[in-house]
Amino acid sequence: MKVNANPMPRRALQAVACAALLALAGCASMAPVYERPALPVQPSVGGEVGGGVTDHGAAGGAQAQEQAAALAALQWQQVFTDPRLQQVIDAALAHSRDLRVSLLNVEKAQAQYRIQSASLFPSVAASASQTNARSAVVAGGEAQGQTSRSGGLSVGFTSWELDLFGRVRSLKDEALENYLSLAQTGRSTRISLIAQVASNWLNVGAYGQRLELARETLASQRKTLELTQAKHQFGVASAVDVSQVQTSVESARADVASYTTALEQARHALDLAVGSHVADALLPRTTSTGDVALARLPDALSSEVLLQRPDVMAAEHALKAANADIGAARAAFFPKVSLSASAGYGSDTLGNLFDAGTRTWSFVPSISLPIFNAGSLKASLDVAQIQKNIYVAQYEKSIQSAFGEVADALSARRHMAEQLDAQQALVQAAQTNYDLSDARWRNGVNSYLQALDAQRSLYSARQSLISLQLSDLVNRVTLYKVLGAV
Repeated sequence: MKVNANPMPRRALQAVACAALLALAGCASMAPVYERPALPVQPSVGGEVGGGVTDHGAAGGAQAQEQAAALAALQWQQVFTDPRLQQVIDAALAHSRDLRVSLLNVEKAQAQYRIQSASLFPSVAASASQTNARSAVVAGGEAQGQTSRSGGLSVGFTSWELDLFGRVRSLKDEALENYLSLAQTGRSTRISLIAQVASNWLNVGAYGQRLELARETLASQRKTLELTQAKHQFGVASAVDVSQVQTSVESARADVASYTTALEQARHALDLAVGSHVADALLPRTTSTGDVALARLPDALSSEVLLQRPDVMAAEHALKAANADIGAARAAFFPKVSLSASAGYGSDTLGNLFDAGTRTWSFVPSISLPIFNAGSLKASLDVAQIQKNIYVAQYEKSIQSAFGEVADALSARRHMAEQLDAQQALVQAAQTNYDLSDARWRNGVNSYLQALDAQRSLYSARQSLISLQLSDLVNRVTLYKVLGAV
C-alpha cells in the first residue's frame, strides 16, 4: 500500500525537524571527565630490592611503551615451541567449555550494547488495522442490527526520547564499557587456559620422568637383592644386609605405585583442561627446556607495562562504565522530552481507504519534569558515585596484584639458573658417591648400609632435579600469564 508522501502540515514537519536537530545537538554527556588513577605501585617491577627504574621522564615513558609493545606482540606460539604442546593448546582453545562460556558472555554484552545504542534513534513501525462491528440501532421504536467496518494504515514512531542532556548517550557508553570489560575478561580467560594447559602438560612429563626413575631404581634394587641373597647363601652377606636391601626394594615399589597414580591423575587434569582426551602421541617424554621458550626480559620492567594486562584493562573499563553511569544519574534530574508521530490513512470502508480526505496524522510531544521523588534521584546519584569509588579501589587492587605476581615470577626467574646449576652439581656428586660406595660394598670393604645411604641420596637428588626443571618451565609459563601476553 502506498503511503502519502506529505501527510503532515508544514508546521508539524518543521517541529519534528527542529526536535531532531535539538536531539543531535544535545547529546553531550553529563558524565565527569574520566581521569585514569595514578599507579598505586612502584615505578618499576622485578629489579633488586630498593632498585629499579626510577626515570619518570620522556626516556622512561618511551621505554615503557617499547616494553609494552614487545609484550603485546608476543604470541603464545612463540612461547610454547614444542609441536605436540601446540597441538594440545589448539585442542583446548577449540574444546574448552570455560572459554566457550566466556566468549558467549562477550557476544551477549556486545548484543546488549547494540540494543542500548539503538535507543539513540527512533524506532519506526508500520501498522494496519481493520475493525468489523455489529451494533443495535433503534429506529421508529424498532431495534435493527447495523454492521460497520473501518480500516486504517499508518507509519510512525512512539516515545522517542530526545537525548537533550545525554542520559541515553551515557547509558550507551556504559554498555560499551561493560562490553569491553567482558572482552578483556575473555582474553584473560584465554591466557589462563593456555597457561593451565601448558602447566598440566609439563606436569605430565615430570611425573613420567619421576615414574621412570622410580622404575629404574626398583629394577636396580631387585638385582641388588638377588646378589645379596646369593651372597647370604654362601655366608658372605649377613641377614641384616638382605633385610636392608629388601627395605630398599619395597620403598622403590611404593614410589612406583605412588608416581603411577600421580601420573594418571595428571593426565586426567590435562584432559579436563583441554576438554577432550589427549592422545599418547601428544604427551611429553621429558621436561625439556626446549618445550617453553621466553624472550629475554630486562631485570626490571616499567610498572606501566602492567596496564596492558587483560584483568587490569577489564577493571579500567568497569571503572569507565561506572563513570558513565554517573552521567545518566545526573541527567535524570533534568526534563525528559519524548516524541510520538504517525501518518497514514483511515476510512470507514476499505474500498475508499485511499480516497481524498482520508489522510491522517498525529504529532504528540511530551515532557516529564521531576518535581518530588522523596530523594530517590539524589540517592541514585550517590549510589553511582559510590560505585565509581568502589571500582577505583578494585582497579588499584588489580594493579597491585599484577605487580606482586610479576615481581614474584621475575624474582624466581633471576635465581633459577643458579639453582639448576647447583642441583646438577649435587646430582653429579651424589652419583660419584654412590658409585664409590657401591664398588666398596661389592668388594667387601664397606657394609651395604653406606651404599644404601648413597643410593638414597642420589635418588633424592635426581628427583629434586626433575622438580626443579619443572619449576623452571612452569615459571616461564607463569611469566607468560602474568605479563598478559596473547
